[in-house]
Amino acid sequence: MTNEISFSDHYDVLIVGFGPAGAVAAGMLGARGHSTLVVDRLTDIYDKPRAIAIDHEILRHFDNMGIAEEVMPYIEPFTASQHFGAKGQLIRRIDMVPEPYPLGYTPSMVFTQPPVEAVLRKHAAGFDCVTVSLGVEMIDLDNCENEVVAKLKDASGKVHTVTARYVIGCDGASSRVRDLAGIKLEDLVFDEPWLVIDVLANEAGLAKLPQTSAQFCDPARPASFIIGPQNHRRWEIMLLPGEDPQQMTQPDNVWRLLSPWLDEADGELWRAAAYRFHALVADDWKKGRIMIAGDAAHQQPPFIGQGMCQGLRDVSNLIWRLDRVLKGQSGETLFATYTQERKRHVQTLTGRIKTIGQAICERDPQAAEARDARILAEGGGQPLVITRQEIVPPIEEGLIAKEGTPARGLLFPQPAIISDGEIRLLDQITGPTWRLVLDGRRVAQTEGESLAKELDGLDVVAIAPVVDASADGTMLCEKDGVLANWFDRHGAVGAIVRPDHYVFAAAADLDGLRQQIRDLATRLA
Repeated sequence: MTNEISFSDHYDVLIVGFGPAGAVAAGMLGARGHSTLVVDRLTDIYDKPRAIAIDHEILRHFDNMGIAEEVMPYIEPFTASQHFGAKGQLIRRIDMVPEPYPLGYTPSMVFTQPPVEAVLRKHAAGFDCVTVSLGVEMIDLDNCENEVVAKLKDASGKVHTVTARYVIGCDGASSRVRDLAGIKLEDLVFDEPWLVIDVLANEAGLAKLPQTSAQFCDPARPASFIIGPQNHRRWEIMLLPGEDPQQMTQPDNVWRLLSPWLDEADGELWRAAAYRFHALVADDWKKGRIMIAGDAAHQQPPFIGQGMCQGLRDVSNLIWRLDRVLKGQSGETLFATYTQERKRHVQTLTGRIKTIGQAICERDPQAAEARDARILAEGGGQPLVITRQEIVPPIEEGLIAKEGTPARGLLFPQPAIISDGEIRLLDQITGPTWRLVLDGRRVAQTEGESLAKELDGLDVVAIAPVVDASADGTMLCEKDGVLANWFDRHGAVGAIVRPDHYVFAAAADLDGLRQQIRDLATRLA
């Protein structure tokens, strides 16, 4: 990494912000060979945890990038979250879907952000076409017709001018890029003051604590408890009217709030920070040649741990589009579906998170008792069990087939493939490309290759359970029947899958697949 930039530099893409979203964007662009400059006004990674949760979709992207093994030492499974009502009774349990896991990884995980962020930065900086300049502040942008002119100020105060074909703002909730582009935030109506506390618990402290994550829906003071990796434990505790947020971050007040669980002898206070849990989304995610992603584009309450995941979904959604446009394979109209898809996804997920959050945050004792009774009734008198995966929505509109098409907008599964006596996940064989994936029990590889001629660059793979595929050398053998069950569930013989692993369309027969491929070819062009 360097802290030097040149007046004369021109780049395909300028990324402002080198947090997780900016680092992943830079790494994905670097892997595709695009000249990229990344700047960040800070010189170092923040050494304390902020995000704590990721899911299988994000780890799938990390594996596609070739860094999954490097981040795995800092990741552990997310324990189920037990929700306790106003009287301390268990009312709901949020867990994850069972094995065999649909994307090949543990569906819900916790992680330690600083070392994972270091891996993301190292990966991005490893590409010759990526320049990383830290301690550099973006102070102005001129959104021209054919390029963006950026003014950048280095640590000495010297101002440099660079140009780029496109700019991506990954510069956080107070995004300067968003402001300069004239993009406004829409209020999704959630605003609650909370204190986030991270503790490194010792052996005595760990013995006192719950063995699963929890939401304490106590109207006197709602609180969340999250089991992080190793001995990291997090509390999110609502602040009450009249409490000064900054005063409440002082150690004496923090330990007082933690007293139902721990005392000072039970661990080391790692971080205490006051936040307002907001629900906001940008009205547009692209203005001219400037785009935004991550916290610059949206903020949402943290009740199912999807904040950073949403930012990395933004990036994975945007970069394959940007790659096609930079290579001249698609026109700029392709970007229109970036805002359409991601904004709708954020709005839907935020609505679901708000419903959960508003239930957790209920302060009226009578309303809290009514809430508990309603949730228990939804479970037939027993604690209701839902999965985090069913809370996260599919893509509902954008570059997907028309309504009524099987599986449109869903995340495509990733089965375990038996290859040369080894078990490999599907993406490790195909890569994150445009793919026509066929149910090998019903459609031959050669039939798919004939269809794929309708769209340049569409890869074809036929997959069947090992009992059906072993006699056919052209077919991949899946170990657990994950994909065969998926095809059966959707009544499909094949699916057209995007580089970000969302399904453009599935179809019940070859004619249906042919028509969907033709439609896709038209829309991509």
